[in-house]
Amino acid sequence: MSNQTNNSDIHQHASRISLSVEQAYETAQQQGFALLDVAIDAERLKDFLQDEQCGALATFEGWVRNHNNDSQVTNLTYYGYEKLAINQGKHIIEEAKRKFDIENAVAIHRIGALDIGDMAVWVGVSSKHRYPAFDACRWILDTIKADIPVWKQEFYVDEPSKWLSNNG
Repeated sequence: MSNQTNNSDIHQHASRISLSVEQAYETAQQQGFALLDVAIDAERLKDFLQDEQCGALATFEGWVRNHNNDSQVTNLTYYGYEKLAINQGKHIIEEAKRKFDIENAVAIHRIGALDIGDMAVWVGVSSKHRYPAFDACRWILDTIKADIPVWKQEFYVDEPSKWLSNNG
């Protein structure tokens, strides 16, 4: 058995969520953050942020790119601790609402196997004016990448896979 097979078996439970897709979107809408193990529906998330008092919507989509530094990436797998991630994500969204003059914020991070070009993370913020929306969106993304218990295994064309933090 290869090391990649052993790693996949050991971490398999951390590459799937326990919630249904509907429950994950409900969690994102109610608590501001969720994990998903299927493709992210950005339009659905954007609908959560509709608010007649808001004149600004800032969003960020993080996609799997085909390289990391000098290595050619073929695909990757994100792993995460779902309950801890949701709890920390909820606190990040609550803190963003305290720090910035925003009305709504929601974010989802994907786990599981992803291909080049797949969306790995989505963050959206609505506010009355554009600057708080831009500032909060960036802060939420940076904080998710630093604090949410999600990590990844990248696979390369000409070298063994590597385990990296979500900031790697």
